[in-house]
Amino acid sequence: MAIVTVRYFAAASEAAGREQEELDLGSDSTLGGLREVLVRNYGEPMARVLRSGSFLLDGVVRRDPAHPTGAQVDILPPFAGG
Repeated sequence: MAIVTVRYFAAASEAAGREQEELDLGSDSTLGGLREVLVRNYGEPMARVLRSGSFLLDGVVRRDPAHPTGAQVDILPPFAGG
């Protein structure tokens, strides 16, 4: 069992209807598995965010679906430059 704290920001928070939650993703959880759970739980609004957004783990942006999740994952929507 692996409990992962998922924090949502901006459009990701709107899609999830919350700023944070804990998910039990199993002992070998990956970003790809997390993506599947989030789309299943929150539908197309979250799928849109995840298509161009990022996963932040330990301050590093990760996009490889095979990468392990770790204890905390931040879901970041795409940000406009400026």
